[in-house]
Amino acid sequence: MSTAIFWPMIAQVLLIFLVYVVVSRRRFGAVRSGAAKAGDFYVPFTEPQPSATAVRNLINQFELPVLFFAACLSLQMAAGVSILTLVLAWLFVVSRYVHSYVHLTSNRLRHRRPLFIVGFAAVFALWGLLALHLLGLGL
Repeated sequence: MSTAIFWPMIAQVLLIFLVYVVVSRRRFGAVRSGAAKAGDFYVPFTEPQPSATAVRNLINQFELPVLFFAACLSLQMAAGVSILTLVLAWLFVVSRYVHSYVHLTSNRLRHRRPLFIVGFAAVFALWGLLALHLLGLGL
């Protein structure tokens, strides 16, 4: 079961690659439509809103998910993977996929924020379970 923790990690990495594709397509589309010049992306202070939103989402994929990856790897190395940690890992990944979908489409904060909180709570719980496991109090 310990290697099962890698599947949510792989799914999260897939999301990152998908967001890279969205960023690329939106930037290419902005240049093609004349909304931006290729040189605008050297230092993207004037990036068109659609690609700027995608870039911000990509940045998000290297914030909280870094703690997710570290928790998953630590749990695997410490033999702390359980059904509960797997459920929390998948909950995090699903919340990130839905969060990205909202961010890249409607971008409504009232929908994004609860999704972020779910993911945050899942990662917080993963770290808590790791700590409990290391203390010999694991569930």
